[in-house]
Amino acid sequence: MKIYKIVFSPIEVNTYILEDESGDCAIIDCGCYDRKESDRLADFIKNKNINPVLLLNTHCHLDHIFGNKFILERYNLRAFSNENDEMNRNDAVQHAMLFGLTMESPPEPAGFLTDNQTITFGRTELVALFVPGHTSGSLGFYSEKNNCVFHGKETTIEKEINSNPFFV
Repeated sequence: MKIYKIVFSPIEVNTYILEDESGDCAIIDCGCYDRKESDRLADFIKNKNINPVLLLNTHCHLDHIFGNKFILERYNLRAFSNENDEMNRNDAVQHAMLFGLTMESPPEPAGFLTDNQTITFGRTELVALFVPGHTSGSLGFYSEKNNCVFHGKETTIEKEINSNPFFV
């Protein structure tokens, strides 16, 4: 699996694109705030010739879901998250105003993930880990094969990613 990180939005959220050897990819925490950022992500995906098949949210704070509507419109994908974070998703528009930002209501999720639930895309397997704390519905996504966890605050491989040519 190749791991790419792109920082989006005025709040600077890490968006991860996980590329499977099949050419499929998962997007974690799409933070694209505006058209320019959405175009940047779409161009990245097109240039890498990868196929988005899965959208995951570690939690539903506004900065982690800014791009969910774009992903739905462009790739017909709805996000998977934890049901305990629905309050944050539902309140995102009002939270944006507190930061002097605007956003449309985020789309309904594709479904809800629970602790130890396995998620697959291509030949890659991730395990959802329920890790409440940052929010009541925070999730981590663990890849045993790659020995890493994506959890919305900072990943276990952040130093490697920051010094990696895949950092974009």
